[in-house]
Amino acid sequence: MMVASIGLASSWACSRVGAGSAAKARAASAQNLSRQPISNTPQIKEVVDSAIEQIGQTVEYDSSYERLGYPNGDVPVERGVCADVVVRGFRKAGVDLQKEIHEDMSDHFDAYPKKWGATKPDSNIDHRRVANLMTFFERQGKSVPITNAPSDYLPGDVVAWQLDTQLLHIGIVTDARLQGMRNYLIVHNIGAGARIEDVLMSWKIIGHYRMWK
Repeated sequence: MMVASIGLASSWACSRVGAGSAAKARAASAQNLSRQPISNTPQIKEVVDSAIEQIGQTVEYDSSYERLGYPNGDVPVERGVCADVVVRGFRKAGVDLQKEIHEDMSDHFDAYPKKWGATKPDSNIDHRRVANLMTFFERQGKSVPITNAPSDYLPGDVVAWQLDTQLLHIGIVTDARLQGMRNYLIVHNIGAGARIEDVLMSWKIIGHYRMWK
């Protein structure tokens, strides 16, 4: 794969930062999870399984721009950004967000954010930006209410946050909990690869999406 030497620090949403003092995350290992499936929808199980499988495989945060294959293009699995967690999870359930977002942006480019100076769709990067993922889910009618009740966030849901740094972040709700905790754990990549942590209510939630019921 060709790596372009482009500085993208200001173009990305999630970044190589720690969870911050507001998070106080409790982490769990993928091998010791207590999972409680609540849905018989195959895609939900596939998304959650895929998210959890990324733990230990994606071990780096890397926002480098790369030229990807299309469709189903991906950077090497050992690295990526927070959006890649969602993209990889959805592919296991048969939804290629690279293709879906590229096609929607090609037809409705003005509906998507331009804050990184984009002048046309780019299938190498568009699906790897949190704001584009949010816009796509909203345009597909997949938004569900944002609340302060952890019980409203179900396995397979996608959650987007605004971090304390004002950057955007995104992750997948799993069907696993820590003992004695109400919140489902989240798989996300905020700087050290894919991790599963209790961070649902750690930052301001600005997006809540449910692809499958």
